[in-house]
Amino acid sequence: DATGTSASFSSPLGVAVDGGGNVYVGDNGNHLIRKITPEGVVTTLAGSGSHGSTDATGISATFWNPHGVAVDGSGNVYVAGLLSYKIRKITPEGVVTTLAGSGSAGSADGTGTSASFNRPAGVAVDGSGNVYVADLLSHKIRKIILPA
Repeated sequence: DATGTSASFSSPLGVAVDGGGNVYVGDNGNHLIRKITPEGVVTTLAGSGSHGSTDATGISATFWNPHGVAVDGSGNVYVAGLLSYKIRKITPEGVVTTLAGSGSAGSADGTGTSASFNRPAGVAVDGSGNVYVADLLSHKIRKIILPA
């Protein structure tokens, strides 16, 4: 974490921008989700730097090779965890929860952790709050319908 070129990343893969101009990055090699302000200040939004899939707040949470990143109109960040086989949600306050995915490779439709993914690599969110997942090794685009 630092400002401008003093900050460093390891294999950044996913990038998304919110309405305020903040940039969110899936810092794949560091297992972190980073936030860059319009002024260039880089901070860790979530992740301890160790790989895993622990739901918690801020740096108490863990990620495993975060790839795709998306942000909705409320400032929630969605992360496709390539090797955790999960889609995670981070609130603006940094609270990380598992939105979908059992944590094991698969291709089953279901609700929450009853669903399974096989290397989710990309994620996007539409204006209605639906989350779309590029499920790499399942060769599918999957849709997660969030409750109203």
